[in-house]
Amino acid sequence: MQHEPHALPRPAGLDEVKGWFHNIDQVLFDWFLTRQNARGQKGDLLELGVYMGKSAIFMGQYLEDGQTFTVCDLFDSPADDAANDKEMNKSYSSLTRTAFEANYRAFHDELPTVVQGPSHLITTAVENDSCRFVHVDASHLYEHVHGDIAAARDLLGDDGIVVLDDFRAEHCPGVAAATWGAVATTGLKPLCITATKFYGTWGAFEPVRTELGEMLAGRDDFWHGAEEVAGHSMIRIDGRKARIPAQPASRYERAARPAAAVAPSSSKGLLRSLLGR
Repeated sequence: MQHEPHALPRPAGLDEVKGWFHNIDQVLFDWFLTRQNARGQKGDLLELGVYMGKSAIFMGQYLEDGQTFTVCDLFDSPADDAANDKEMNKSYSSLTRTAFEANYRAFHDELPTVVQGPSHLITTAVENDSCRFVHVDASHLYEHVHGDIAAARDLLGDDGIVVLDDFRAEHCPGVAAATWGAVATTGLKPLCITATKFYGTWGAFEPVRTELGEMLAGRDDFWHGAEEVAGHSMIRIDGRKARIPAQPASRYERAARPAAAVAPSSSKGLLRSLLGR
């Protein structure tokens, strides 16, 4: 008996894409990427570990002409070691590249460059010093995260931003060890943390930290405070009540929702106006 193939996803909005991407982290991705674009900062975008594409779809709207967005994931490929293979089979057994691509195409005309395989391959696919923003959300195993952080350091250009996911989740102690180990030994400067993500840079700290603090001070939808960490004033953010920023528009939105309920398409100008920039 043959099984019917699963229907491809047709998300009418980002909230319909499976995955974990909290409002506060959307606010921060929006702020960092919009700031880079407003300053004319050169460089490409990179995400290690994409699951069904939720954060990749969000990142894709900040890609400028002449820039490349690269994503790396195992998708349906076997992992190259037993521990990683066990983690993938336990948590992401339904993950397929086809589903990711269908989700991404719902919001963008062109797919990012896809590297299918373990994240350590990324240094053979992306040039050193070529990226301005790297989101690391692949394996939760210390050895792999340690390698992903080292790769991010090599691939980021001047004043690039790295974001590390699950750095303090109780089920991911390896991510925490790799994150704070990098702060202690590689010169990674901690800019801010949320409930799930760490934001840092190996580049200039004070300019971006000052502007970030000013933006946060002008918001009334979350709490933030400063903490001295490794000689730097890192910002802690409680963003459980954060207002969601402008969302990328899905090509299926009009078909799924009444015309009167359809919001105008987002734009970079709208994103900047929402942030008061």
